[in-house]
Amino acid sequence: MQKLLLLLFLTQYLTLLGQNHSVGHTTLTFNDPNRTGGFGSGAGPGRQIQTEIYYPTTTAGENVAVADGQWPVIVFGHGFAMNWDAYSNIWSALVPYGYIMAFPRTESGLFPTPSHGDFGQDIALIAQKMTEAGQNSTGIFYSKISAYTCAMGHSMGGGAAVLAASQSPQFDCYLGLAPAETNPSAIAAAANLQIPTLILSGSNDGVTPPSQHHLPIYNAISYECKSFANLIGGGHCYFANSNFNCDFGESTSSTGISLSRSEQQSLMYQQIIPWLSYFLGQNCEGYTSFVEYSVNGITLTSTCPNSVPDVTITQNNNFLSTTTQGLSYQWYLNGELIPGATNDSLQVADNFSGVYQLLVYFDYGCDFSNNLAQVDEFQPALSIFPNPAQDFIEIRGLTMDDFSYAILNLQGQCVQAGNLSGEDPTILLNQLPKGSYFLQINDMSFKVLIGH
Repeated sequence: MQKLLLLLFLTQYLTLLGQNHSVGHTTLTFNDPNRTGGFGSGAGPGRQIQTEIYYPTTTAGENVAVADGQWPVIVFGHGFAMNWDAYSNIWSALVPYGYIMAFPRTESGLFPTPSHGDFGQDIALIAQKMTEAGQNSTGIFYSKISAYTCAMGHSMGGGAAVLAASQSPQFDCYLGLAPAETNPSAIAAAANLQIPTLILSGSNDGVTPPSQHHLPIYNAISYECKSFANLIGGGHCYFANSNFNCDFGESTSSTGISLSRSEQQSLMYQQIIPWLSYFLGQNCEGYTSFVEYSVNGITLTSTCPNSVPDVTITQNNNFLSTTTQGLSYQWYLNGELIPGATNDSLQVADNFSGVYQLLVYFDYGCDFSNNLAQVDEFQPALSIFPNPAQDFIEIRGLTMDDFSYAILNLQGQCVQAGNLSGEDPTILLNQLPKGSYFLQINDMSFKVLIGH
């Protein structure tokens, strides 16, 4: 069952899903002194890896300042005989959510035949170099790189990204769009992936048929959390913008494609945005949305857990604690994060007042605890029942005084509002479509799942 979410967490989530950063661009050429070739110049002897980087900013432009914050990095490998600019649809969609996307320009020609092994090493090296860029006080990305990095790619680049993620500890997740078998083998390398994985596959892809490419890569992965999204009627090239080489190859091999390019890309975003928001953005709601809510037009297979343990806190004199085992903890008081309160217990004043809650992160997903309040002259902690709900919810803990409420959708838009009192604490929901909402009442927020 979904837990109550504090106002702070609601604000952070809506900010993530609704943030509208502009897109900045810069070009950096990285160097691998142990190899030769590549593309670009000016980075010193060895292999040149010119990289086009798109990042969140307040004002769009070339080499403009990176937006305040620390942003996860996605290193993206392009398809065979395709350039990085075929994927402007993807960076235009993801960067505004707060991701830095880095596109190597190596191995993009028809002749000589691209080296899949070198391309995989390029992707891995860029991940390392971007981390270093975050530590370079003279560079544009100084202090702006988070600790999370994802290997992503399309077609040949999806296979090369498997090679990169299988050999480098730099990556925290892998996301493949119609990934192709490579030489050396991405299928063999997939057995070494030890990170959460999501593969998207068009069911009518004749360029890299799913049964020969996407599924063998997916099936070879032994890691406990992997997901395969089959886009019904989808093709191979439609993950990207129109590209002559890719589209020509698809025209000679794929049949029965029923999705338009825009429809396939829309399905792609619906699947990858919540997945990335958890595995890169560490956002609880992203994981819940991915594992619990189906997307029409996609058949999703996943081995990832679809629920997290219940989080409860108890009081023993002036100690609050939990027995729930998690990766990390954060205590909140009246919706505000308590700095430094990151253990599984918390000491409070003997006569404390206020509402305490604990956020626990697990390997997959995170959740808030029950409320614990020493109320004295304060209002009792509010709660809602039932949740998930169907046609109504009841607000428990209201006094006789009137309170206003508002129900917001996941875009932060108010879809219903009204007044409540202790005499009439029920909110009717039968006019709202099923889905996830946020209820704001008395300066608190609750996550509500409606499933008529």
